[in-house]
Amino acid sequence: MSFLPAPDREYLESKSVIFEEVQDGWQKAIILKSVPLPSGRFDALAADILIILPPAYPDVAPDMFHLMPWVRLIPAGKYPNAADQPVIFKGQNWQRWSRHNSEWRPGIDGIWTMFKRVEDALARAA
Repeated sequence: MSFLPAPDREYLESKSVIFEEVQDGWQKAIILKSVPLPSGRFDALAADILIILPPAYPDVAPDMFHLMPWVRLIPAGKYPNAADQPVIFKGQNWQRWSRHNSEWRPGIDGIWTMFKRVEDALARAA
């Protein structure tokens, strides 16, 4: 089953990102597999990243992203701000990172935009 637009798949493949398209009930999502995390910031070296796609994607932005395993900041040992709530997807308890996007540009933005937002959020986590 492939529902991700071709430009999104091509982008992820060009960046050598391993991903899986998944569905849980009516929700469609992608899971970016074993994404390296910023060095020395978290208590894990890599995580799977879940991005739930809204029904009108790519005209509507994905809202938040989710990590597995849950990560804490080092050396503080605490969850990053607004990243301490669970989301159940396909029977797994994901760490929700509440990061919202009000600047999505339909027809211009795609998974590359969301990927960059995830990278920025992980780099700036406090």
